[in-house]
Amino acid sequence: MDLSLPPKVTDRAYARLAEINENGKTTQALRIAVEGGGCSGFQYEIKLETQPNNDDLVLEKNGQVVLVDKISLPFLENAVIDYTQELIGARFIIENPNATSSCGCGISFSI
Repeated sequence: MDLSLPPKVTDRAYARLAEINENGKTTQALRIAVEGGGCSGFQYEIKLETQPNNDDLVLEKNGQVVLVDKISLPFLENAVIDYTQELIGARFIIENPNATSSCGCGISFSI
């Protein structure tokens, strides 16, 4: 896969990350990773971290940082990282054009 189109982060996702960091003593970055597993073959891991790794793609806006590791990048080419609030809850989501199918919760997918 060509990495000419890195993932994009919506303003809404950056705004939610800013809210998370508003009351913290240290600013945390949002890490997006792809791992094997899940009901569809791959799954997203979304967590907060304080430091990037040397080979991370760093996406930044208004002081907020999203990190993607080098191994996950090909799976996230041209994906959109967003934040949604629905009746079932609020969460970060990934709209991934590379996924051929996904589970109902949107956490796992196949390519």
